[in-house]
Amino acid sequence: MIDTYKEEYRDGILKLWNTAAVKLGYKELDTDSFSDIFTRNAYFNPEQAFVMRKANEITGFACGCTGEELPLGETSGYITCVILREDEENSENYIKLLSLLEEAFQRAGKTQSEILFFNPMMLPWYIRDTDRHEHNNAPGVFKNSRFYEELLQNGYALRTTEQAMYLDLKEFGIPQVITEKEEKAVGEGYEVSLFDKTRHFNVEQMLKKLENPLWEREILQCTREGTPVLVAAKDGVVVGFAGPMLRQENGRGYFTGIGVVKEHEGHGLGTILFYKLCEEEKKVQAAYMSLYTGVENPAARIYSQAGFRRVQEFAVMRKML
Repeated sequence: MIDTYKEEYRDGILKLWNTAAVKLGYKELDTDSFSDIFTRNAYFNPEQAFVMRKANEITGFACGCTGEELPLGETSGYITCVILREDEENSENYIKLLSLLEEAFQRAGKTQSEILFFNPMMLPWYIRDTDRHEHNNAPGVFKNSRFYEELLQNGYALRTTEQAMYLDLKEFGIPQVITEKEEKAVGEGYEVSLFDKTRHFNVEQMLKKLENPLWEREILQCTREGTPVLVAAKDGVVVGFAGPMLRQENGRGYFTGIGVVKEHEGHGLGTILFYKLCEEEKKVQAAYMSLYTGVENPAARIYSQAGFRRVQEFAVMRKML
């Protein structure tokens, strides 16, 4: 039997999550964290969350969301998760839950079903071979999972692969070659430093050029409120950013991204920003950093040179409805 979400199912879903989902690599949840991610989320809709039951046991849970103001929100519904108990993990059950999510998206007027990093229901996961170090969000489906294979079999196309990379900050330091690169950039009229509203301007224009709505919203707010952000600037005009630099409760050095506007590329600013970001995260007592990058992104080489290692791959997928 499959029903839409009701609060009475929460404990059974938690039991399922803390076995089946944790086995996949997701972080365990309690009632508060489950509510924060799902039911208290502004985009949660019980008509887009489905619970599979068998003999009064919860054997499956699927959740998605929609929102007109989300990136691609006018056309797309987002799949957050499809979790099945190990003995119920089969193609038939995956198809049932996927079909219900897709039908819910169609009722909401959507023409695409997406699994991607813009999903506002952020699922934390543990980084393998670490002391329970975690990342705050999965940008797609674990590529080494049964769910990924089922999606491929049910019409979902792989759009890109996001690789997760990890750095233990204990041994991090800025090498001489980066110091020399920064000196060269200074000679060309650039500076890389913490944002100072008395000296730096045009942040909003820089963010609009980067065309990333998440960066635009978060970085603009941080610069207005005084949360530390690194910027690259020329004559006070901001042309790039990295940050914000924050130590999360779990010890992770949080940041939302790095970007340099196109007309100021070629001066090493992105590399300088990245290394100084790692340095600033270490200064605020972060124990580690983790990030995502596309497998074809040349920036992965910069991350590797800084000491990051690849730890997981996630598939970003789409199906036309």
